Amino acid sequence: MSDILTYDEMNIGDKTSFGKTISESDVYMFAGITGDFNPLHINKVEAEKTLFKSRIAHGMLSAGIISTTMTQAIHGGTSIYCSQELLFKAPVRIGDTITCTAELIEKIPEKRRLIYKTTVVNQDGVVVTDGKAVMLKK
Repeated sequence: MSDILTYDEMNIGDKTSFGKTISESDVYMFAGITGDFNPLHINKVEAEKTLFKSRIAHGMLSAGIISTTMTQAIHGGTSIYCSQELLFKAPVRIGDTITCTAELIEKIPEKRRLIYKTTVVNQDGVVVTDGKAVMLKK
């Protein structure tokens, strides 16, 4: 039996989660890939002068965790990630373990769209990134 679900097999309330501990190398690699070398992310001395008092991960790094979660939530196949709304609510620090949960909250059958609530929390249960994703399930 295949674990790839069809659009019709997916139900409101279905949830999928994915977590990862954010390492210093994750932050440096993300900076290198994106070119975002903001001292808040890569310079300990400068970051300590900010309101966060230490280096923090790029907000879009937590969005990448959402992307991985969405791949799992749509159960494979040839789905298309149409959009993502994001609210960055708290910093992600190096060493934090963040977990994204995607919950199917709406289906639009005539367009084969799936709407997910996406929530990323840290190891203390603090919401760090909140949003909504729209997927097209072929």
